[in-house]
Amino acid sequence: MLNKRHTALFGGAIFCLVAVAACALVLSGASGHDAIAFLTDPHMQLATPMLAALRADRVALVDKMKAIIDTAEGEGRDLSAEESAEFDGMKAQKEGFDRRIARLEDMESTTAALDAVVPAHSRRAAIERAGGPEASREFESIGHFLSAVRFSPNDQRLNFVEGIGAQTDDNGMQAEMRMDNDRSGGFMVPQQFRDSIMSVQPQEALVRPRANVIPAGTPPDAGITIPVLDQGGSAPANVFGGMTFNWIEEGGDKPETDAELGTVSLAPKEIAGHVTLTDKFLRNWQASGQFVERLMRGGVAAAEDWAFLRGNGKAQPLGVLNAPATKFVNRLVANQIGLADIVAMVAVMLMRGGSPVWSAPQSALPQIANLKGPDGKLIWMENAREGFAGTLAGYPLRWNNRAPGLGQKGDLLLGDYSNYLIKDGSGPYVAASEHVKFLQNKTVIKIFWNVDGAPWMHAPFKEENGYEVSPFVGLDIPA
Repeated sequence: MLNKRHTALFGGAIFCLVAVAACALVLSGASGHDAIAFLTDPHMQLATPMLAALRADRVALVDKMKAIIDTAEGEGRDLSAEESAEFDGMKAQKEGFDRRIARLEDMESTTAALDAVVPAHSRRAAIERAGGPEASREFESIGHFLSAVRFSPNDQRLNFVEGIGAQTDDNGMQAEMRMDNDRSGGFMVPQQFRDSIMSVQPQEALVRPRANVIPAGTPPDAGITIPVLDQGGSAPANVFGGMTFNWIEEGGDKPETDAELGTVSLAPKEIAGHVTLTDKFLRNWQASGQFVERLMRGGVAAAEDWAFLRGNGKAQPLGVLNAPATKFVNRLVANQIGLADIVAMVAVMLMRGGSPVWSAPQSALPQIANLKGPDGKLIWMENAREGFAGTLAGYPLRWNNRAPGLGQKGDLLLGDYSNYLIKDGSGPYVAASEHVKFLQNKTVIKIFWNVDGAPWMHAPFKEENGYEVSPFVGLDIPA
């Protein structure tokens, strides 16, 4: 077996043989250039002796041809007749060397190919080839997504989101190829989870499932202005936005009237919330996913519903209870909800189809359950065995603890929310921070999105006979 010393001696011997061959070229009349070419050209070193000799002869011949040209050019003249004949003879000799060398090189390559060792097919079969299944672009759950936001921000799935739009940013990147929102420091929630978070059932939210929702569009946070008929003023002209209609005689002049238009402007406003989770819980995303998704969905629904009902319109949606379009009816007895109050509210409800819904705090249940008719009998709960009725005066009743407390203005509300506009904006986005509670091994998860909302009307509506109604009717304190 060869050791390092044998290898060194063997390598040195080979080098000496190559050097001796180079020296032989020099002693035989070849130039130093030939020797250097022999030492540096692997083809000359590994070729057969016949091929190496031919190459060496060709190199020497080229040097002689070059010397003739250098001499003439150095003297500033053309080749003489004798030099020209000698040069042409050398050129023909060189072409003969080229043909012989080409034949020998071709024969050597053919021989080498025949001697090549080809591995058995069984050995080649085990080699792993490029390709395979396409990399995943989606997360398995919202918990999996949040875990990547916190612990693997370079996850390739955070760099791809589909269906967001194709607008180009300042760097030439398209929005559908990015989840990150550098300006606000978060990652866009993937569409598969956004639909789940933003989609709420009627029992979870009162307004959004019944409202007129305008999609985000492009750009998503741009404001929108919606024209509406200006139906304020005196009846009956207000019904048609100021247009008047007259009976005219044959050939008489027709009145020229135009409808007066108002506008409702909505500009999505940012809302944010956060939750604190332990790092251990967040890493176990398979167990935490369902919990986090339910938590976020409930939080989003509650925050929006509160604003759509009680928002003041300043950096937040204009809620129904604070909108000029809502008509309030004074209750007869303070802190009480009576049958007469309910009838009075239904009497001023805008009855144009739609699906009006009652909203009341759960604290009002005992009073509504004990409503009695003129004969003193219970009219809402017939007995304690059948349970409570799901409707009140023919309209569904929803217990809503986001409503004002019993006895306050707006505790009982009857609304047709198809007359409420919601303009969605961008988001929701999610960001994770380990720094706020670093020493406690906890992560703060922030979710934020943009939305706006307002009633479609600016004021209660007067019918053609002057009777005032509204799609939103609330119970007020006594007059």
